[in-house]
Amino acid sequence: MIYREAGEFKTSYVDDGQTFPIRFDRLGYYVTLAVAFLVIPFMVNDYWVNAIFLPFLIYAIAAIGLNILVGYCGQVSLGTGGFMAVGAYSVYKLMTAFPDINIFFHVIIAGAITAAVGVLFGLPSLRIKGFYLAVATLAAQFFLVWLFNRVPWFYNYSASGQISAPERTVFGIPVTGAETQPWAVYLFCLVFLVGSALIARNLTRGSTGRRWMAIRDMDIAAEIIGVNPLTAKLTAFAASSFFVGVAGALFFAVYLGAVEVGEAFGISKSFLVLFMIIIGGLGSIFGSFAGAAFLVLLPVALKVVGADMFGWPTDTVAHLQLVIVGALIVTFLVLEPHGLAQLWRVTKEKLRLWPFPH
Repeated sequence: MIYREAGEFKTSYVDDGQTFPIRFDRLGYYVTLAVAFLVIPFMVNDYWVNAIFLPFLIYAIAAIGLNILVGYCGQVSLGTGGFMAVGAYSVYKLMTAFPDINIFFHVIIAGAITAAVGVLFGLPSLRIKGFYLAVATLAAQFFLVWLFNRVPWFYNYSASGQISAPERTVFGIPVTGAETQPWAVYLFCLVFLVGSALIARNLTRGSTGRRWMAIRDMDIAAEIIGVNPLTAKLTAFAASSFFVGVAGALFFAVYLGAVEVGEAFGISKSFLVLFMIIIGGLGSIFGSFAGAAFLVLLPVALKVVGADMFGWPTDTVAHLQLVIVGALIVTFLVLEPHGLAQLWRVTKEKLRLWPFPH
């Protein structure tokens, strides 16, 4: 078997602390990046980009953000949809107010604005936790949706109440508007996903991540050993909201192009991202990818199998999707709380020891 670490010697702390300590894993990581950047852009069409790749890339960023807050810091949040709306409306106001600035910077600034809003709504976490914190973030969800619906300034006094992304380019190539190319919008979102994953991975493996996990495991003991709950929780809210805001900005500007806040960023969006990290695995960056991929591919697979092959009605397929997702959530919470990421870790461990039993 080639999946072995025998003969791979670590001669420094840097080597020992690698994200992928086994050479085969590192090779797989580089091959995946090469395929994502150099192969897929030449193969995708409108259907593949709009049905699979863009939703996966954007939801994976949102799942990474929520996983930092829930999986690594243990702070329950049901306001993801509202924070995505903050990112969407922030990038819209920036695009219309500063048309000469590149949209790449607009998306990053929208993430920073969302981080500030996340810190504001994260203040209750200093006094409440668990169910009560979930209710507080749920209130934030409803308040933010109400705010963007009721204050005309946010949608530039449009009569319809919708916001539409104006055309913007990167290196002269449109990434928003009606004249975009599938490969261009795919690469634009891919760059943000790879950057978000690298930043989140380094945050969670460093001292900041250790403080988050200490608060998650036992906040009183963490405070006794010197972890400041104020900075730990608020930095988790800020980092989480930044990634969620970036996802919301991309979801509006690049993927949908025009949104109405109640339909695009309602409570169902918050639950969808939460289900992604539950199924994918709490406290795992890979779990964010796995959960996003699963819930993006599931409706496509059910449509192909149920509607196209067996001729089932569309509403039956939609209801079947809800049943499958609900059953999987209960199954994972009871049998494998760490989700698909843990199953993947167990599989790799068995491959390392094969053919010997574990």
